[in-house]
Amino acid sequence: MWDTLAWLLFFFILIGILVIVVYQLICFADLEFDYINPYDSASRINNVIIPEFITQGVLCLLYLVTGHWMMFILAVPYLYYNIRLYVRRQHLVDVTEIFNQLNGEKKQRLFKLGHLVFLLFITLFWMIYNALEDDNV
Repeated sequence: MWDTLAWLLFFFILIGILVIVVYQLICFADLEFDYINPYDSASRINNVIIPEFITQGVLCLLYLVTGHWMMFILAVPYLYYNIRLYVRRQHLVDVTEIFNQLNGEKKQRLFKLGHLVFLLFITLFWMIYNALEDDNV
């Protein structure tokens, strides 16, 4: 039962991170089509970057604490990339360079989105597997 609840928690945390990344992509798309000015777009994106990093760190910590080693190994590259961006101070979007970096930033978010969708499908599989296993016992 506890393992199923852990997978459910992982699922909702991943959904939260996915929402944050999709929100960033929407802000970039709005900027690209001139629905929003660069300052507003950069401030909206920059406001959700640190919560994304913290949530990903908490997810990795939960994988480690609950003994889901394979999921931890699959989630660590994303965490390492976020930590590397933060240490190099490249994690925030610069208002003055946002148009020059727009395609690169969108590609970065799309790779993050792909990785998170991959983790979400694995989590969904294990959540359903454990729920069915609990029913059989």
